[in-house]
Amino acid sequence: MNSEALAGTGGLIRAALRRDRVRIGVWMAAIIAMVATSAESVKSLFPTQADLDQAAAASSNPAIMAFNGPDIALDTVGGQIVFQIGAPGLVIVGLMTLLTVIRLTRGEEEPGRLELVRALPVGRQAPIVAAGAIGLGMSVVVGGAGALALIATGQAASGSVLYGSQLASMAAVFVGVSLVTAQITENARLAGGLAGVTLAVAFVARAIGDMGDVWLSWLSPIGWAQQTRSFGDERWWPLLLSLGLLICLIALAVTLQGRRDLGAGLLAPQPGPATAGSRLRSALALATRLQRGSVIGWCAGLAGLGAVYGSIIDAIEDFVNDNPTMADFLTASGGASLADSYLATSMHFTALIGTAAAVQWTLRLRTEETSMRAEPVLATAVSRVEWTRSHLIVALVGSVAAMASAAVGLGGAASIATRDPALLWRVGVAALVHVPAMWLTVGLTLAFVGRLPRFATAAWAIVAFGFVIAMFGTVLQLPGWAIDLSPYEHVPLSPAESVSATPLAVLLGVTAALVAVGLDGLRRRDIG
Repeated sequence: MNSEALAGTGGLIRAALRRDRVRIGVWMAAIIAMVATSAESVKSLFPTQADLDQAAAASSNPAIMAFNGPDIALDTVGGQIVFQIGAPGLVIVGLMTLLTVIRLTRGEEEPGRLELVRALPVGRQAPIVAAGAIGLGMSVVVGGAGALALIATGQAASGSVLYGSQLASMAAVFVGVSLVTAQITENARLAGGLAGVTLAVAFVARAIGDMGDVWLSWLSPIGWAQQTRSFGDERWWPLLLSLGLLICLIALAVTLQGRRDLGAGLLAPQPGPATAGSRLRSALALATRLQRGSVIGWCAGLAGLGAVYGSIIDAIEDFVNDNPTMADFLTASGGASLADSYLATSMHFTALIGTAAAVQWTLRLRTEETSMRAEPVLATAVSRVEWTRSHLIVALVGSVAAMASAAVGLGGAASIATRDPALLWRVGVAALVHVPAMWLTVGLTLAFVGRLPRFATAAWAIVAFGFVIAMFGTVLQLPGWAIDLSPYEHVPLSPAESVSATPLAVLLGVTAALVAVGLDGLRRRDIG
């Protein structure tokens, strides 16, 4: 890579930081605040060593480890902080750099903006280097600030710095992953999807590994980060695995970029037929055709994730039978069985992931509008309402299909593992009760697209908020009104809880109002 190829890199970095300063700042501030708030909350939740010991006994079970990570140093405040943030925290850090790098690379190239930039004295490799530098800079800042936040709350410096390095290494790996996927396809959405699938596979491999097949954890960068064992028998060498992978991925991305044309991907799109078939002559048929690949992919992914979680349910029952302490804890809590709680939590987590798909399908309206593909459709006899309704139907029906797929995967695997066919029906109910919350998010997204199109991507905030409340709500000790803002907090956690129709009816009523607002906005405002 010579200096000519890097010409203009500094200018691109400054321009990107100026344009995305709010987006980048919010990402980093939110993650740093998550670490700092979690630290203070854990200290207040477990003020004595006896509290820590009790929490350690209750946390060391396969169900919780599948979500959070290995049970390392749980009898210390630092170990509990790292465990409570756990694998979901590392996933969030990976998402931060994944979305940022895709936006700065393929997101600039797809609409043709990068072609205008390259008309200036800007080197061929400058855009990819600028995006990588910004992603790695975010990784270092988040890791360093996270370590300082832990030190400020009184945690040991070595463990705090090692945990900050965990965060930085995870974020950096997905800088490399995103740079590679941005070279594969000319579609920013597909490039982000490929990187997202990689992140999901890393999470699942780590989850199975932490349940017993430890070697699988060593196939995942999330596992590498957690195997540094912060605040336990600390070890730094797993970070070398992340560094080595990052270097390989960056080298691969630079090589791949040199083998393709500007605006193209390594995988060339296949041209379609010159004329549409009879089944493609309606707005709904077009919307279905445009989004069917994404819907099928998400359904398959959620079914696979559900199958992974369902297949390990027998290990949880074995753990309870072999652990009197856990049995006493469940008895004292007076709640449902651990198996039911595990199934409810698994479905809740899966529904949150599925909501990301529902938001993506709804935002396709805005993508079609900004890419100027909506205008030719609306120039025909298709009305705005019909065009909007077609994509809305895809999002609503797709939400049901996604949850049905997750139920088949989770319920089917759990039924086979426990030889209890009734579990499939119970998990199916657990999946369907989450649909109203997903539809509410779809309605909110449509309202943004209709009324505040420039801020349509703000709909992702409700997904992120749902994750934060579900994963860290207890640890962060948020007030009740703040927790109630998440629609998922009003969904009964079946099969651990009984199903009540009232909250579901309220969610559907709010959804209908939001859809009406969105449709009205799209009918009144300019398109394009």
